[in-house]
Amino acid sequence: MIMRSYPSLVFSTVLLVAIATSALAQRPAAPAGQRPTTPAPQTATPAPASTTLPMSKMAVIYSEAFLDSKTGIAKFNMAITRLNGEFQKPKDELTQLQNRAQSLQDELGKLQNAPAGTPIDQKTVQAKADQLDQLKKEIQRKGEDAQTAYNRRRNEIFAPLQQEVGNALEAFAKARNINVIIDGTQVPLLYAADSIDITAAFIADFNAKNPATAAATPPK
Repeated sequence: MIMRSYPSLVFSTVLLVAIATSALAQRPAAPAGQRPTTPAPQTATPAPASTTLPMSKMAVIYSEAFLDSKTGIAKFNMAITRLNGEFQKPKDELTQLQNRAQSLQDELGKLQNAPAGTPIDQKTVQAKADQLDQLKKEIQRKGEDAQTAYNRRRNEIFAPLQQEVGNALEAFAKARNINVIIDGTQVPLLYAADSIDITAAFIADFNAKNPATAAATPPK
């Protein structure tokens, strides 16, 4: 909280009071037999109603820690393991294609950089170049298809889990009278005291109440 002082306002108030007091002291007395003029009463300005500001309790959490393989949320780690397992086969296929492409690339490099005078069958070189070109196109197509399928499956698995974690975090906050939680992973923070970091406490609470034994979501 920033405390502000207002010396000029205080000085002006004191000055006005001093001027008013001096004027009353210097006012001439009323003539004999004449009643002094009584100034008209001034209507008092009502004091502004006091406003009660809400007291907020703030906390910080770092959602990136949910995915830590050792200290994160167990359900997330189980979901990642399951997801990677489902796509291990297409990953291996792409790896094999990439290895074949690299071998062809190396063979072409040797042919193209052969010493002068070395007999080279240009048809063989062209055939390998065409094969490499087709292989690269296949790798790109299968890679894009695999990535699309992976993203779709990831959303199917993680969407309900993210909702579950969100509901648990809300309940965690309400139980501890926390009004605001800021995700330090999503919002850059200049400074946050360790005392308001609830990441480890929430992860421990969630893992205790939600063991990673739920049935896997079957792929569609």
